[in-house]
Parts: sequence; C-alpha cells; structure tokens
Amino acid sequence: MKRRGFLGLVASTPLLATSVASARETGSATPVAGVDVGRAALLVMDYQPAWIGTLIESDPLLERAAQAIAVARERGVTVAYARVAFTPADDAAVPDGNVIFTQLVQRPGGLNDGAPDLEIDPRVAPAPGEKVVRKTRVGAFARTDLDGWLRGLGIDTLILAGISTSGVVLSTVCDAADRDYRLYVLADACADRDPEIQKVLTEKVFPQRAQVISVADLPELLG
Repeated sequence: MKRRGFLGLVASTPLLATSVASARETGSATPVAGVDVGRAALLVMDYQPAWIGTLIESDPLLERAAQAIAVARERGVTVAYARVAFTPADDAAVPDGNVIFTQLVQRPGGLNDGAPDLEIDPRVAPAPGEKVVRKTRVGAFARTDLDGWLRGLGIDTLILAGISTSGVVLSTVCDAADRDYRLYVLADACADRDPEIQKVLTEKVFPQRAQVISVADLPELLG
C-alpha cells in the first residue's frame, strides 16, 4: 500500500528512507509563460518535523523550500501553509471506513494539535499574517476553508510544495485541478520516501494536471 509510510510514522513502524528528487532529474521543463503574481499563491504543505524527520538529506529540501518562499514573498506572491493536526473532536469524527486516519487516531496523542512535531519547521515558518490551514485529511482543501479564502483573494494559480509527494501533494493536485486552479508543482520542493513514486508522479501523473517545475524556475515564472 502506497500510504504505509505515512501510517507507519505515527504507528511507530519502521520507515524506509525518503528520497528527494530534483525537478531537473524528474524531467521538469522551464515554464513557457509567467503568471500574474497578484493572482498566485505558493502553498507550503506539511513541512512539519514529524514528516521531515523521515527524510534523508532533508536539509537541502528545506533550503530549496525556504528559497521558494523568499522568492514568492519578494515578488508579491501570497504564501500560505497547510499542516496536519487533530483535536480530540477530530479524532472522534474519523469514521471506521477511513483507512488512513482510522489507524492514525488509534494511537493516542499521535497527531495532537500543539505537539512540537506538528508545528511548521522554523526554517520555513510563516511570516506574521500568512495563512495557515490546519487539516485533518490528506489534501489541503479537504475540510478546510482554503478554497474560499483563495477565491476571496482572487487567486486562481497555485504553486505547490509539500511532504509527501504521494500524500498531500498528490491529493491537493487532483482536488485543485478539479476546482479549476492553474497549477505548478515544485518537484524539488516535494519529497517522497519512494524514489520511483516520486519519479512516476512528477513525470507521468502531475503533468496531466499541472506544470512541473523546479525552485530555480521560480524567478522566471514570477518575473
């Protein structure tokens, strides 16, 4: 099951090392056209110690994500965040049929809101006033006010970075595409424990719904 790495983290089962593939290695192309920065948002998803701690070579990943955030802020692009965290009420609301979260919430305190491992890593921390969505499902839009907030700002273009590629990034790409957002995925600011999954998603799956680029492409894209 492709979700087992996500489940295993909180359930304390052994995890395989996560690999991070750069956009250049996964077939990224330089964007063919820029975007309207006033209608774009960079969405930084699940950059939390709980997930970062499963990666190998996480420092370069965090450096690239921090670079992307800096470029976005400099160019006037909205920066927003999503993170996983549960309250007791959220635990109780997970139905038995939810394969992922039923197992997660069976471990008491495993996803408690307020736990240090569930805060956003300080290396990519939100600036004062930047939007932070607390989510209780995989995708950034599920059970959150993110879509309404973005629409209220007139945003129709999303640039995505997140951990993991087969989790929050995949779910958010599919959902956002169905909501008619124009999408860019920063392949080298996304990570997955399985390099083959990273390769298939960034080279085969995401290009059907988004343009796959690298952090190095951002200045041109936002120019």
